[in-house]
Amino acid sequence: MTQTDTKHKKIRFDPKDTGMPLIEIVGRRFSPYDDVYHFIITRTWRGFFGLVAATFVAVNTVFACLYLAQPGAIDHVDSFEAAFFFSVQTLGTIGYGAMAPVTRYGHLVVSAEALVGLLFTAMVTGLTFAKFARPTARILFSRRPVIAKRNGVPHLMIRLANWRHNLVAEAQARVILMTMERTTEGETMRRATDLRLVRDTTALFVLTWTVMHEIDASSPLHGPGAMDALKAKDAEIFLSLSGVDETLAANIHGRHRYRLEDVAVGARFADVVTTLPDGRRQLDYSAFHDIIPETE
Repeated sequence: MTQTDTKHKKIRFDPKDTGMPLIEIVGRRFSPYDDVYHFIITRTWRGFFGLVAATFVAVNTVFACLYLAQPGAIDHVDSFEAAFFFSVQTLGTIGYGAMAPVTRYGHLVVSAEALVGLLFTAMVTGLTFAKFARPTARILFSRRPVIAKRNGVPHLMIRLANWRHNLVAEAQARVILMTMERTTEGETMRRATDLRLVRDTTALFVLTWTVMHEIDASSPLHGPGAMDALKAKDAEIFLSLSGVDETLAANIHGRHRYRLEDVAVGARFADVVTTLPDGRRQLDYSAFHDIIPETE
């Protein structure tokens, strides 16, 4: 996705990049038929249309073989190619008229395929609409969190932007610190700690929002050796955002993951929102991920 800045340069960002790690699943058999709808709806568009095309070819191949099972069942069909394309015409309710069933068996197979064609068209139409209309969040997350001082107190800060530039109402943010800890029994477990935010909701999320966590005495990030101790526990920061997209009139969700090594300590975000002389606000995406040392 591209956005043009004031210098008309193309700046490439991917608001769908969540930084989430790929998870390898073992010990579980591949069973898409247990939840067919979820399996299909979560495919990429390329995978979805590839699956539809493969199913289309498979169905027509099966019926082509059924037509050839009784020679002469379909007029002018004497090869697999002719039977396949007759099946395509029947499945799509096209019927050019050159080929037609002439036996009872042929009529029965055509009737069965006509029913399959109706169901196939209805299912593909419904799945396409459901996939196309599924609400998605287009939230741009800063590549790195920063730790900078606000009123003399250090804060962990993560910047967000509403890529659609519409209104997300009642947006709510949540930041979780995930660590790996070992119990006294020797078991390894993941522990999730909510980081208290200075402001976790905003009624109107239109341009940008900097989510901030105050690093006070109650924060797990507090102290000179806190960062090193958390790195030893393979700590990660997860940010989730939810709200109501005014255009879609639906709830949307966005999320991003940061490693602790991604945090820039003693730095702040570069300004990206300026006010023009006519009162309009300008958002410069070319500097969205830029960070500046606090000394500047």
